[in-house]
Amino acid sequence: MSKLEEIYQFNIQLLKQLNIEYREWQHEPILDFATDEKVAKQLGWTGTHSKSLFLKLKGGDFALYLTDKDKRLDSKLIKSLLGKRPSICGDEEMRQQLGCVPGAVCPFGIPSNIVIIVDTELYQAKEVLYTPALPERTIGFPGNVLKQVLDQLDSPVIELSGE
Repeated sequence: MSKLEEIYQFNIQLLKQLNIEYREWQHEPILDFATDEKVAKQLGWTGTHSKSLFLKLKGGDFALYLTDKDKRLDSKLIKSLLGKRPSICGDEEMRQQLGCVPGAVCPFGIPSNIVIIVDTELYQAKEVLYTPALPERTIGFPGNVLKQVLDQLDSPVIELSGE
C-alpha cells in the first residue's frame, strides 16, 4: 500500500470510527486551484473548500495551516501564535515529511510532531471539503464535527479565530 493510500485509509477509518456522516467523490486529480474550481463546478459542490498549507518554521519545525481555500497566509499572525517565522515548505521537503503530493496535502494522518493550526471559521461551514491525500478523491463532512475529528489526532492543535 502506498503512503497516499495509507493516509486515505486512515481518514476513512477515522470518520467511520467517529460515526461521522461524510460524502466522497472520485474525479480527475486535483493538484491546483483551477482544477479544483472546474471539478467543483462539474460535480456541483456547495461545501467550503479547505486548503492545508504545509509550513516550515524558522529553526526547522513544521506546522500545517488548515483554512478556507480563499484565505491568504498571514505569516505575522502565525509567528505570533508559534513564536517562529513560517514560510511555505518546498515540495520535496513536504513530500519527505508528509508523504503527500503538492496540491493534495491532507490535514489528517500527518506525523504527530507537526502542529495543526485550524481556522475556526471552518467549524461554521455547512460542509468542509478536503483531499484525503489521494488527489483524485474529495471528502466532505459537516464543519460542526471538525473539532471532534481534530481532537482524535495525536498532533497538537491550535485554534485560530478572528482573522
